Amino acid sequence: MDNKTMTLAASQRLLKKSNKSALQKEKRGKYLVLASALLIITATIAITIFLGSKGLQAFISNGVSIYEFLTSTKWNPTAENPLYGAVPFILGSFAVTILSALIAAPLGIGGAIFMTEIAPSWGKKILQPVIELLVGIPSVVYGFIGLSVLVPFLRETVGGQGFSLLAGMIVLSIMILPTVTSIATDAMSSLPKGLRESSYAIGATRWQTIWRVLVPAAMPTLLTAIVLGMARAFGEALAVQMVIGNVRSLPSAITDPSATLTTIITLNMGHTTFGSVENNVLWSLALILLVMSFIFILLIRYLSSRRQF
Repeated sequence: MDNKTMTLAASQRLLKKSNKSALQKEKRGKYLVLASALLIITATIAITIFLGSKGLQAFISNGVSIYEFLTSTKWNPTAENPLYGAVPFILGSFAVTILSALIAAPLGIGGAIFMTEIAPSWGKKILQPVIELLVGIPSVVYGFIGLSVLVPFLRETVGGQGFSLLAGMIVLSIMILPTVTSIATDAMSSLPKGLRESSYAIGATRWQTIWRVLVPAAMPTLLTAIVLGMARAFGEALAVQMVIGNVRSLPSAITDPSATLTTIITLNMGHTTFGSVENNVLWSLALILLVMSFIFILLIRYLSSRRQF
């Protein structure tokens, strides 16, 4: 056998060995990814089952009326005849979430338009670091700043105690602003350049192109950004708890104290006995949070399916 034949045979053996090693690595990678996916699915199902069983225990085992729980405005677990009306906390969560979204949505979308359409060359250099800074700030810092600065300011300018739905709304709007801005920026940047060029070709101005072409085209993703921000606001606990007042009654104005599902859970869970009626009712509030999270996810998936680009 000559040297050329020997070299060819050796090369074939090395190629087979290399292919076999690559297939083994590919299989290991496939199994690792599959195991990770199964772990996530298992954890999600386990959390859902656990919260579902604990959240329904108050109605099944302890005899709490689900009708009164979802319709009553009176909450007094320590009374001789305990009252478990969750309406103030449910409405408080929705109110602070919707109001914060009303502030964050126009600011976030406006910032995205500025970075991508008005000043694309230097807009991101200014706003991008600011957004990244806001994302990195812990929620307790937002709450502490709100407690130290915002609450006294509202007390002096608006009146009342300062602890209010308004304070919670402002703190949450700042917290969800980076989420809305980042996703809205990606949505505007991903639009085809042909949309802009076609609009300019028929004589449209920059603002006409933005409001009549680009924003409608990116609307599903922009709505997704707003819903994601609302999902985070609905589940926020610590920052809101520090500024909202945490009362057990419905507010009559935006400057009145209020409470949310998350704040009442964090305030009372540590003072209840595991398995008691009040503890089980708090798990029922947590179940409402889980259901709302699922609703937000379904809404996001629906909006994502409507994307055109």
